Amino acid sequence: MRNAIVQFPEHRTTGERRQVLRAAIRQLERADIYLAAVSFMDIDDRAAERALRQLRADLDGLRRHLGEQRVKIAN
Repeated sequence: MRNAIVQFPEHRTTGERRQVLRAAIRQLERADIYLAAVSFMDIDDRAAERALRQLRADLDGLRRHLGEQRVKIAN
């Protein structure tokens, strides 16, 4: 797995591309858990809450995009 990640994208095989996307999606799931933990801290700061909402939206968008890319590679 590590070898697939550190290679230049244009040198990866189809299987390695799928592995890299799968690893990236797993990391995004981890990030989602961390964001959930922060949101439950009840920081009571509007700017922080706004930034947290933006991060969650960006995270969801990136996860959808990577999922779509993974489906394209599988086909």
